[in-house]
Amino acid sequence: MFSVKPMKPTFKCYLPPVQTDVKKTIEPPIKKLEPKLLPGEIVVNEVNFVRKCISAESSQDDLWGKLICTNFKVSFIPQDAPPKQKSQLSHLLLGAHDIPLTCLEQVVTVNDTKGKKKVLGSNQKLKFNPTELILYCKDLRIIRFCFDEAGPESAKKVCLAIAHYSHPADLHLLFGFEYQGRRYHESKEGRVNGSTPRGGLQTPIFDRSSDWDREIKRTGASEWRVCSINENYAISPSLPEQIVVPVSLADQDLKQYSSFFTGNRIPLWCWNHPSGSALVRMANISDPLQQKKIEQRVFTAITKSHPQRSDVFRSDLDKCLPNIQDIQSAFVKVRQICVIDPFEESEERWLSSIENTRWLEHVRAFLKHSAEIVYHLDGKNASVILQEEEDRDLNCVVSSLVQLMLDPHYRSLIGFQSLVQKEWVKAGHRFLDRCNHLKKNYKEESPLFILFLDCVWQMMNQYPAAFEFTETYLTVLSDSMWIPLFSTFLFNSPKQRAQHLMDFAKNKAIPPGEDQVVYFPPVWDWSQQFSTKDQTLFNNPMYIGKGAACVQNGEVKTFKRTKKNYSSTLRGTSASMRNGVRGGDETLPRRGSLVSELKPDFSPVKDESPSERFFRDWFSRPADQQGLLIPLLIPSHVALWRLFFLRWVPEACIPKGGPVTAYHKLSQLVDEIDILQSQLRQYKGPSPGSTPLPSPGGPLSDQRRMYFKASSPNDPPTPPDFLTSSFPFTPMGNLCRRSIHGTPISKFLNGARIWLSTETLANDTIVNAVCCRCPYFTGRVGVSLGVKLLFFHPGQGQ
Repeated sequence: MFSVKPMKPTFKCYLPPVQTDVKKTIEPPIKKLEPKLLPGEIVVNEVNFVRKCISAESSQDDLWGKLICTNFKVSFIPQDAPPKQKSQLSHLLLGAHDIPLTCLEQVVTVNDTKGKKKVLGSNQKLKFNPTELILYCKDLRIIRFCFDEAGPESAKKVCLAIAHYSHPADLHLLFGFEYQGRRYHESKEGRVNGSTPRGGLQTPIFDRSSDWDREIKRTGASEWRVCSINENYAISPSLPEQIVVPVSLADQDLKQYSSFFTGNRIPLWCWNHPSGSALVRMANISDPLQQKKIEQRVFTAITKSHPQRSDVFRSDLDKCLPNIQDIQSAFVKVRQICVIDPFEESEERWLSSIENTRWLEHVRAFLKHSAEIVYHLDGKNASVILQEEEDRDLNCVVSSLVQLMLDPHYRSLIGFQSLVQKEWVKAGHRFLDRCNHLKKNYKEESPLFILFLDCVWQMMNQYPAAFEFTETYLTVLSDSMWIPLFSTFLFNSPKQRAQHLMDFAKNKAIPPGEDQVVYFPPVWDWSQQFSTKDQTLFNNPMYIGKGAACVQNGEVKTFKRTKKNYSSTLRGTSASMRNGVRGGDETLPRRGSLVSELKPDFSPVKDESPSERFFRDWFSRPADQQGLLIPLLIPSHVALWRLFFLRWVPEACIPKGGPVTAYHKLSQLVDEIDILQSQLRQYKGPSPGSTPLPSPGGPLSDQRRMYFKASSPNDPPTPPDFLTSSFPFTPMGNLCRRSIHGTPISKFLNGARIWLSTETLANDTIVNAVCCRCPYFTGRVGVSLGVKLLFFHPGQGQ
């Protein structure tokens, strides 16, 4: 018999063998996307499989995830979150993809296939299934979501929920009232066991007589007193309960006069000059028959408060400054150009378009008028009354700017916060209406506080060593207006604040007599929003304050200023008076525009007016960072606040560029100096009058003042990759038109000679501040540092 060989298989299977092990067949669990909720926060609606648009050119960088609407915010949770950007400002109450509902300006739904678009309001119906949702935010962000793979009904429901909850029917429906009630009771035990007064808040709130008494004493206003006739808001709901008035005016007279002022707002003291002149603000007198009589009595009392019985000058702001509608119109236009319209890097007329919005013109107008008031207070030694119809809008801006120019205390962080608290919050600025938190009356909306912050930034840009805080702080402060968790920006008046917080305490079972600062805190406790490290981004490394330290003979000493040195070199002759006050038409004779007066040529001019001589004398001397500061107003010195207006525009983002590069280097230098000072104290030991030793081996990491730490020899010579002109914010995820890689600086400044000159002047200011005024740098070291800063270019060695 023949043996048959087994045939070789002619088919080979390339499929993997069937898995018999049950454990190996189980797929990894799908990541559950859950939002991080605050106490009292609940999810209202949500939709899965949503795409957040990152780039308009392609969808490869877009994020997929879940879109959620809560009673506080719109939250997007990515399925695969990108790595967190290093050294990005991180909010403790909001995620990187969260938007507070009060921050929403418009909720727009789009259906591409049907070519439909609708702006949603509260309780509105949506007749089509949206394919896109575009959120226009009050902090100038524009966020776009696509519902390619999402369920159409779920997408529609979440859009309607966002629109509804972003239009609260009443103030008490804002999430802050729910959140702070829960937070108070959850943290009650911790407060009982070793609490500090007012939660450790250092900023005066001016809700107690003691705060006003300290301010009177600090400014030397001996002829003024704290008056309590408005206790329980018996006189005016928009004035604080404690009012500072002249000593010569009796309470009974003030009660009698109050009925003749608009809103019963009797004149309100703001500040006193060391020479005795006072800054006062007041509303119009509504009764024309009583106007002359009341004015004469009020002005006489203010004159008596002056040691030399000097004149009183009145400035009617309604006649010489833009109104709230003009300011709102200009802001809408500049927002349109900066954020909504395509950002053309080759557009030579872009800066002209910005100028045509009149926003910078309004900024110049307020700075100019404030400088004129400074001239009367400091140059002519005259008391000034700022008059406005209701004394709640323009007066807030001008009175704050005048004090900022005259008093270095308000250029410190705590001082600036007390200034806002005193001249805006307690003085009755209508934050609820002007911010339009309830989205009810758009005619009352006006960004007066943002205008004020822009004016402050202009002064910081010109005098970078005079302010303790940074533009990051100003930007974060503006963003806090749209987070309804703090009492500072929620109300129209002190009485409205007191009434709502009283009802809130009753509803939340908070014990009677509990401090309002504890159970509904103001925004000034930044530890609620940011970590200790992130708060160091508020610290200006170039600041020359009263506590600025220097090393002398191996010892660390602190500068001690004696008497405030104001530039009162000029005392004008007395002008004609009527009822003890000079008319507003005598402000500045002839070439009254400070744009022409504040010019580079400081040589004497024939037949110059006293005001022209005052400003010429001041600008002919080096600026004292701890004295009077007057802003330059020629166009090249008043620039667009780029961090605020352009931080979310990817096309305007300059990698390794912008002011942050200088801030990075200066912070490292100051941190290194702090370490060296600590080491000097360690070797020599503390001496009388020296700064206390922070720690044996140098400052602890969480106690260091600067965000960027001293560099080591191993660090690369170029700035870190995460530094951009938008730092510490990032434009990633905001609606853009082209790539997000940024714009070359040559194209960014193409045709913009004015901007280029402004940049040069800004660099000169930084170099001068570092080389000439900073106590840490002298001689060749300072000059060398200045050259490095001026000619430093990303990607090159130093």
